[in-house]
Amino acid sequence: MDNNINKEYGEIKVTDRKKTTLSGVKKLVSFNPEEFLIETTLGVILLKGSELEIVKLDTVDGILSIKGRVNSINYMDANKKSDTSLIARLFK
Repeated sequence: MDNNINKEYGEIKVTDRKKTTLSGVKKLVSFNPEEFLIETTLGVILLKGSELEIVKLDTVDGILSIKGRVNSINYMDANKKSDTSLIARLFK
């Protein structure tokens, strides 16, 4: 087995806009039926939709499965210069 594998990986799989699976998940920051804020190895993701629910959260392997209708998936660029914090921008 190769020990030099890059640990910064991430995959998002959306099936029929009803089931979403993410890999490379570090932390589930917050969630409700309309949006999930997820910290991944490649940055923070804001997933928006309706009737969203956690199906599976595996913190050891970094896997998150969500069911519900997905409307958008956005990476939040933490490296951009901004006068407002990430949290302030999320709750506009």
